[in-house]
Amino acid sequence: MEQLTFDRVGEQMYREKLENGLTVCVFPKPEFQKGYAFFATNYGGMDVRFCLDGVWTDSPAGVAHYLEHKMFDTKEGNALQDLAANGASPNAFTSSAITGYYFESTEKFEENLRILLSFVSQPWFTQESVDKERGIIGQEIGMIQDNPDWKVFTNLMAALYQHHPIRLSVAGSVESIAEITPETLYACHKAFYDPANMVLCVAGNVEAKKICDIAREILPKEAGPIAGRDYGPQEPEQVAQSRVEETMEVSIPIFQLGYKGDAPERGEAGARQELLGELACEALLGNSTPLYARLYREGLINRNFAYGYEAVPGAAFLAAGGESRDPEAVRQAVQQEAERIVREGVDPDLWRRIKKGSYGGKVRSLNSFETLCVGQAQSFFAGSDLLDFPRLFDTIEKADVEHLIARWVTPERTALSVVRPGEEAAK
Repeated sequence: MEQLTFDRVGEQMYREKLENGLTVCVFPKPEFQKGYAFFATNYGGMDVRFCLDGVWTDSPAGVAHYLEHKMFDTKEGNALQDLAANGASPNAFTSSAITGYYFESTEKFEENLRILLSFVSQPWFTQESVDKERGIIGQEIGMIQDNPDWKVFTNLMAALYQHHPIRLSVAGSVESIAEITPETLYACHKAFYDPANMVLCVAGNVEAKKICDIAREILPKEAGPIAGRDYGPQEPEQVAQSRVEETMEVSIPIFQLGYKGDAPERGEAGARQELLGELACEALLGNSTPLYARLYREGLINRNFAYGYEAVPGAAFLAAGGESRDPEAVRQAVQQEAERIVREGVDPDLWRRIKKGSYGGKVRSLNSFETLCVGQAQSFFAGSDLLDFPRLFDTIEKADVEHLIARWVTPERTALSVVRPGEEAAK
């Protein structure tokens, strides 16, 4: 077992790759009573086209999310109820890139871990239960389609990307989930829920060796084939659509601005790009910048304004949004500020503040077991380690952030998604 020490953030991680290909990462926290376990597969809503055993399959949009819902079913009942009866707080989520199952508990941790590993690795679907879930997920899709924040973001993805399946809603559509059968779910589980395509991250008052022993006891002994993925033709640098607009029942327009970035490389280069993207957002849009002060003073944004960097295999972007009486004016102001930064550079004092503040925020976030485990799982699938960020921070200079802004924040790479009040809401 490998022991990694990250002195600058005061953390240790034990890591071992088991015989079946599963990687286990453990953060020992002997001073705490609780434990947190996160069992994740490198499979999300965008993985709709895959190849297994030489056969290509085009699965309906929404299968990964549907599968997450159904995985809690067992021959004996429901794993959620079993975990709750043991004092655990369990849940799961599906994103565009990964699906994760987790729990937190202060007692019976090892027993709860056995339950978690068992139900995720041993699917149990019946036609009746799959049909019943279709109605439940259909209602969920209906609710999110009526959510303006969801609509403005999904419209932005469709505007930014021409081919990449990040354009797809993770939940799918009522029409796409109608195609899902038990056979669909079993096929996608076989393709992506193999231990060699998964990671187990645990934090708490636990022994790393014992965690690995439990994983060996419960999970398949050997690795199976790993599915290949197809995310479509290479994306051009320019966006698919410069602007998309829709009307809904909102009292004030809401918007999302997106800046199409370069697809992240695996490993250290991708992790460094993530830090660069986050710092670029702070330098351009952060609440200590001149641009933010001006937009806020002029009433073009309010305290709901938020921004960030996101990346999945094959795609990366900056996004910012919130409420605004004039989203187009915000777009123009951001572009003008980006052009000013390209000409004059980021103010050195501002740069020092945002770099220090961003670093400190990352260190503080490590107090959360969830941040440690989910962040390490995401980093692992991207070919890096979460806790390497201090070393990567040291390599980033002001000019690197200025270069990223110059390359990404251009009219050709920009899309604006707006949801405006409909006639009834505007009255």
